[in-house]
Amino acid sequence: MGTRSAEWYGGAGRNSYIHRAWMRRGLPAHAFDGRPHIAIANTASDLTPCNAHLDEVAEHVKRGVWEAGGVPLNLPVVSLGETQVRPTAMLWRNMAAMAAEELLRANPVDGVVLLGGCDKTIPALLMAAASVDLPAIVVPGGPMLTGHFRGVPLGCGTDVWKLSEEVRAGTLTEAEFMRSESSMIRSRGHCNTMGTASTMGLLAEVLGMTLPGVAGTPAADSRLLEAAHASGSLAVEMVAEDRRPSTVLTRGSFLNAVVALAALGGSTNAVVHLLAIAGRLGVELTQDDFDRTGSGVPLLVDLLPAGRFLMDDLHRAGGLHAVLREVRDLLDPEAITVTGRPLVDWLGAARIHDPEVIRPRETPLLENAGIAVLYGDLAPGGAVIKPAAASPHLLRHRGPAVVFDSVEDFHARIDDPDLDVTPDSVLVLRGCGPRGYPGMPEVANMPLPAKLLAQGVRDMVRVCDGRMSGTAYGTVVLHVAPEAAAGGPLGLVRDGDMIVLDVDARRLDVEVPAEEWAAREPSPAMTRAFAAPSRGWERLYVETVGQANTGADLGFLTGSSGHPVPRDSH
Repeated sequence: MGTRSAEWYGGAGRNSYIHRAWMRRGLPAHAFDGRPHIAIANTASDLTPCNAHLDEVAEHVKRGVWEAGGVPLNLPVVSLGETQVRPTAMLWRNMAAMAAEELLRANPVDGVVLLGGCDKTIPALLMAAASVDLPAIVVPGGPMLTGHFRGVPLGCGTDVWKLSEEVRAGTLTEAEFMRSESSMIRSRGHCNTMGTASTMGLLAEVLGMTLPGVAGTPAADSRLLEAAHASGSLAVEMVAEDRRPSTVLTRGSFLNAVVALAALGGSTNAVVHLLAIAGRLGVELTQDDFDRTGSGVPLLVDLLPAGRFLMDDLHRAGGLHAVLREVRDLLDPEAITVTGRPLVDWLGAARIHDPEVIRPRETPLLENAGIAVLYGDLAPGGAVIKPAAASPHLLRHRGPAVVFDSVEDFHARIDDPDLDVTPDSVLVLRGCGPRGYPGMPEVANMPLPAKLLAQGVRDMVRVCDGRMSGTAYGTVVLHVAPEAAAGGPLGLVRDGDMIVLDVDARRLDVEVPAEEWAAREPSPAMTRAFAAPSRGWERLYVETVGQANTGADLGFLTGSSGHPVPRDSH
């Protein structure tokens, strides 16, 4: 079978001449003899600090591609820095996926190595790869090394939330808080907690899309560069074997990821990302699968935000494979990896080297972990909560709503000493879904009222149609669907309404008489705050984005188009 790139470069015609000639800036003539051309979809960017080292990783991928007889080609793609962009990186996940898909389809490449790290980059690249369906392999950029402050390890993200709350509570000075800043980010790499970046890097391997054993390797570890080299070589083999995402990413692969998500204590953001990736393939996966398959899985990894340790601890303790070996009986034995072999075949040599970090199956941190999916008056389309990051005493709770019509409303009033709020109150923030913000920001883990912090309160029930940072913690109900901006019932809640959360029963309800509820109108202050872009990507996004319970992809991007391009360019 001829390579795809040979359709561009083969022959003596004018178009083939043009395609070859403009590439002959150091490439020898035999680079165009039909050997595989491998794109390196590279999200390195100085404005995505967690991915800044990926240029070095790309160089090692290139060496592996050359060694295996391929031609490597660096392809910069849209890069999203979670810590930098406003209003939220999630607004552009779908754009990054669409742009990467189009570039891979439009260019003379036969396969692709996907380099990502920061939260949205690996999901966007997997969505793109699934849609174009060329042989693809992920090299996760890896977590940063642990920094320390006052002799204590710092979990980036999680400890930002904790330390900033201590400042607001008056138990940490602002000067000390500022001094911790340079200690938190110790090395290259993404967040060292079990946030979204770590979660999606690990789940990329569980899905079968990485070289087995690479996910979770710290960014500063030279073994990451060795794995990058091997991944480049494997990409060439994958082209020869026509091993494409559609052959690797099956329903079994996704259910394996759901099992792993629970055992790892991974980020709730994985729900919207896995649903979106599956949607690009037409693989049957629903929000309820996360509860059905994952809620009975034991939590085995003691990592922040749900535990004590950090990602380099997980790596030294045995890594992902040691975790998966403990739940091997729950994994689909037929789900394969980019090697062509089943995922479970790679787990035999794995061992737990530190049972404090990775618990044996017999002594889990939590018997039933995973993501709980709630339904009820306030969430007819569902909402999610991560019990492992919540306070056990709040998982069944009844309390009066304190409602905020926008993020701006929240910031303006949350620390008002006259705010009518008690520890039993339920904080409700709306207008933060995919359409309303736009982009579904990570604001659901609302800071607590200052006057309650001063009383020692450290958690409350919070309800939001937005998302929560994977590094965050607390009893937070999020991804409420439909969102307020899509006409969801969250838009009708008023201060004082009694909200009932019952995680065991999987319910989120409001105690308001049906007649009164039916007569209510949405809050004018809320509707005024909804996003109403007049042009550009934001307008396209708001008009076409789906809800959280289906992955928040754009409606016209679900499904795949494959890689054929029938028309010439000249």
